[in-house]
Amino acid sequence: MTDTYEPPKVWTWDQESGGRFASINRPIAGATHDKDLPIGKHPLQLYSLATPNGVKATVMLEELLALGHTGAEYDAWLINIGEGDQFGSGFVAANPNSKIPALMDHTTDPATRVFESASILLYLAEKFGEFIPTDARARTECMSWVFWQMGSAPYLGGGFGHFYAYAPEKWEYPINRFAMEVKRQLDVLDRELAENEFIGGPDYTIADMAIWPWYGQLVLGRLYSAAGFLDVTSYENVMRWAKQIDARPAVLRGRMVNRAFGEPSLQLHERHDASDFDTKTQDKIAPAEE
Repeated sequence: MTDTYEPPKVWTWDQESGGRFASINRPIAGATHDKDLPIGKHPLQLYSLATPNGVKATVMLEELLALGHTGAEYDAWLINIGEGDQFGSGFVAANPNSKIPALMDHTTDPATRVFESASILLYLAEKFGEFIPTDARARTECMSWVFWQMGSAPYLGGGFGHFYAYAPEKWEYPINRFAMEVKRQLDVLDRELAENEFIGGPDYTIADMAIWPWYGQLVLGRLYSAAGFLDVTSYENVMRWAKQIDARPAVLRGRMVNRAFGEPSLQLHERHDASDFDTKTQDKIAPAEE
């Protein structure tokens, strides 16, 4: 870095800055336009996009369905954050923080809104009695890792991911600072997974579902094209765990739901029934590139 930034005495919003996501970043909350959320035929209504946080919710729902929990059937509606769908009045009512994913459970009257991805995981785990230990010590360990992910991933996404992949310019200091932190986090996970098959113990839980969409997909080369830059191959235990979870059929389905980017064959813009995975009409997937 050659330039030094001198912060003003009072910060003001410069609408022209912000890089790739400048059009949707703003220092105020609330709706920008009126738009009701659609409601499908199932009690569980998910409004999301297949970012790592969105994948947490769809993987959980697909895993519950794989266990035979028919009550976990859901409609998944695409929220295109690049176009500002998260600022519609209906979505803001579901999540005042205007971040995906948001879940509405219509089995209650009035419907229960659930926002923040970890909250959705915990809500569904408790509702269906799956993927969370019942033993107090094991449950606490599981939840410690869920909270670890919620506190750590912003350094990976908003920190490293932003400055490495999305910022309008490449700055050495923030890239180095956040790359160092992400590698430290991978080392934390690698040491944990050297002792346990899954995060926090011998069983697959919501801790794995919280962490894998970020760190598992990172080492598998799916985030920010950064796997080589971060030299992730040295984290052998994380790589083993990432591949093991990636091979689960419910995880593949969860990755596809509300996906509107990347390989067209992996996209399912909306999900209303299990058969949608087999009958992906062109209104559900992106057209193949010419």
